[in-house]
Amino acid sequence: MERKKILVVDDEETICEALKFNLEQKGYDVDVAHSGEDALALSPENYSLILLDVMMEGVSGLQVARILRRNPKTERVPIIFCSARDTEDDVVEGLGTGADDYITKPYSLKTLLARVEAVLRRSSHAPASEKPGENRDGSTVSYGGLVLMPDSKRCFVDGEEVRMPRKEFGILLTLLSRPGHVFSREELLELVWPSEVVVLNRVVDVNVTRIRQKIGAYGKNLVTRSGYGYVFEQ
Repeated sequence: MERKKILVVDDEETICEALKFNLEQKGYDVDVAHSGEDALALSPENYSLILLDVMMEGVSGLQVARILRRNPKTERVPIIFCSARDTEDDVVEGLGTGADDYITKPYSLKTLLARVEAVLRRSSHAPASEKPGENRDGSTVSYGGLVLMPDSKRCFVDGEEVRMPRKEFGILLTLLSRPGHVFSREELLELVWPSEVVVLNRVVDVNVTRIRQKIGAYGKNLVTRSGYGYVFEQ
């Protein structure tokens, strides 16, 4: 079996070396970068997962994540933030970039390794049948000019392709696959995020807001039911 490659990005060399040692002990191939600029120069599309610090001089971890999510080659590479910034708003902002998990410092190595394993299990390399909201036959899901292709993970709005990070795509596919059904935030978290990852309900709201902005006129069909959750209405 091919070994998973992990990129550790942190401006503290001691943290990088400690993570590199412990991850290699678990059987991963690990590279390190001490700045956002160095990380972007290391062909991040070649990694199975990126562990990313938030506060770095120059290009911050948040900027790195946004750059990766805008690039078709790296938009689905799993990202875990590891940061001393630990307020609710910090976590929401980090996960709102499309990151898969957010771990606050100080953290135990046992917890970090468990999170890494959980994210990798549910990464884009998982079988298609395990993807949240996906039809078993990979058939197209659509409403008017809004078309989702679960098998290739592509979204089209009136013939124009719209790039969506994995979480946004998962939420929209889940809602569009069952029009008229109201999904609570908790249900969407369970379906789209790994069960081992603690994610705040507000992260769903952030992603839904971004989806509405991307799907144009169809954004009005993605309706908020106050006190209940979200529904795609035809």
